[in-house]
Amino acid sequence: MHYVISGLNSSEFAHLYGQDSDYLARHNARRVTADIHSALPDRIGLKDVPPGENAILLNHTYQPAQSPYHGQHAIFIHEGCTHSGVFNDEIPEYLAKRQLSLRAFNLEHCIIAAELATGYEVEQTVLALLQRPETAYIHAHSAQFGCYLARVSKTL
Repeated sequence: MHYVISGLNSSEFAHLYGQDSDYLARHNARRVTADIHSALPDRIGLKDVPPGENAILLNHTYQPAQSPYHGQHAIFIHEGCTHSGVFNDEIPEYLAKRQLSLRAFNLEHCIIAAELATGYEVEQTVLALLQRPETAYIHAHSAQFGCYLARVSKTL
């Protein structure tokens, strides 16, 4: 089974880059500087924001489908990031180092299975969920904070 994990498209957020606090506030967003103790996960590049660099905290609709599971939550993006992370048949460190809630969705965008996984268990769990014939895609969320982290899709 082959899969791809992909970050969000930066074009959706580019209008926020370099803007002042008032502009960000009008878009329900704020700038946060990463420090050595924070692990601010960038949903575009699928990496943690390096200490000393800025992230933008904003609300994002991670599940836009018209289903009971339509959802939005706060996410961080690395300010200025323009390159979406794409990982083919590979779990990025960004995900492997966190305890994840992996949620399998069907074509009707309803959750059909969910599992918790960390570290080396993540790939095994992703593959097991993708093996289910009714799985269309998986969302990876932080088990601790509940925020959306990435989408996992089947590939041919």
